[in-house]
Amino acid sequence: MKNLQLLLSILILSLLASCGSQTQTQQENKRPNILLLLADDMGYGELGCYGQEKIQTPVLDSLAEQGMRFTDFYAGNAVCSPSRAVLMTGQSSSYNTIRGNSGYYGDDQWMRVALKNSDVTMAEMLREAGYQTGFVGKWHLCAPNDLSTWAFNRGFDYAVQEQWSSRFGGEPYDEQMHWVNGKKDSIYYHVNEWECKDDFRTKLAFNWLDTINTDQPFFLFMSYRAPHGHEYTIGNNTLYQDKDWPEAERLHASKITLLDKQVGRMLAKLEEMGELDNTLIVFTSDNGAHKEGRGHSPQFFKSNGRFKGIKRDLYEGGIRVPMIACWKGKIQPSSLSGHIGSAQDLMPTFAELAGASLPESSNGLSLLPVLTGKGQTEHEFLNWEIQLDGWYRIMPTGGFRQSARIGNWKGVRYGIDSKTELYNLETDAEEKHNVANEHPDLVKQMEEVFKNRTENPVFPNGGVIQDYKPSDRYKSTDK
Repeated sequence: MKNLQLLLSILILSLLASCGSQTQTQQENKRPNILLLLADDMGYGELGCYGQEKIQTPVLDSLAEQGMRFTDFYAGNAVCSPSRAVLMTGQSSSYNTIRGNSGYYGDDQWMRVALKNSDVTMAEMLREAGYQTGFVGKWHLCAPNDLSTWAFNRGFDYAVQEQWSSRFGGEPYDEQMHWVNGKKDSIYYHVNEWECKDDFRTKLAFNWLDTINTDQPFFLFMSYRAPHGHEYTIGNNTLYQDKDWPEAERLHASKITLLDKQVGRMLAKLEEMGELDNTLIVFTSDNGAHKEGRGHSPQFFKSNGRFKGIKRDLYEGGIRVPMIACWKGKIQPSSLSGHIGSAQDLMPTFAELAGASLPESSNGLSLLPVLTGKGQTEHEFLNWEIQLDGWYRIMPTGGFRQSARIGNWKGVRYGIDSKTELYNLETDAEEKHNVANEHPDLVKQMEEVFKNRTENPVFPNGGVIQDYKPSDRYKSTDK
């Protein structure tokens, strides 16, 4: 009997060891998770690791030390919707379905434009490859009354999004309904119950992470609120009270520091789950710093660093953004990259990482080689175009703007009939000295790049709309 018990004990221990070894092997062989963290209107100079001296961002600064920081990374566009469209489809702005926060439908009607069904999203691509997919936050790529265009129906297993209704009435910006999985459920954000909206959204993401199968990889897209100007109040008003700053600037700094805190909470959650080491973490912004809200000035904190322009501008300050990538054991700690990349490159990067099939429509390049220290293919050029909407602003030159980067040369044209400006970013990153007259051949190259586009009826080439004037409903002197 004793011998039988001994044999059974040995067998059980052997099975447990085998199971443990198998679990470890499965963990090692599992494809990496992907965590995409997107700030809303964060400028190039608003993190400590990018030169910020007043606003505290210890978590993101540490993340940059543990991974790679990019110096020449660009958003897909200079304002929310078209930038996020580039990010989610891997398709640059001059080919994208969405090229402004709204499109022109005639008779002074500006309306939201949704991604088409034929536009394959990053989430659809990754879910097809076997990833669990989650989204929390600002979507901005849908028609409000068409649920088929909402995040839940564009590739996400779990999606919680707010709906952009406040411009013309409805819920105030600081007290908003968040819809769960289309309209299957809803959760109301109460500003006084949370430190900030991103505190609330992080908890929603945790709710999903607690339900996933950890034997399968996941993709989580956290679309944060900060430091967008329209979060006018937050629950935590204790930060920076010792500073002699205008209230609008104290609020702005607080939102960024609280966002940094939420990133720390997310990293701690992944560590608790045992998933942190097997996760590629990418942090970036949808465009440059803003001057919105109630008195905030991007100059106060030098939010765009030394760069010219802000949100909606196609100068460097409107589109060059922070970009940090961290992946333990794969990305060299404290590495710095001058690779010229854009948001359109993230979809190809994730496709290569996940072994997914990249849609032919994407014209981005995978960043995986540069992240892992290998040779990297360079873009022949990067280009942007944006159509300002006419909801509440007069649009000089039709509100149509274009820019392009070829190597260290940058071309900018505001208005299709305007002269193209030319800057040498190697010697003039601030874009102070227009050298177009000295380099006519380069100007011609830029203008050829400007033609690298498809026609889009609601974002007309040149943006010139005959006899256009802002409606009395939205009339403003804001340009």
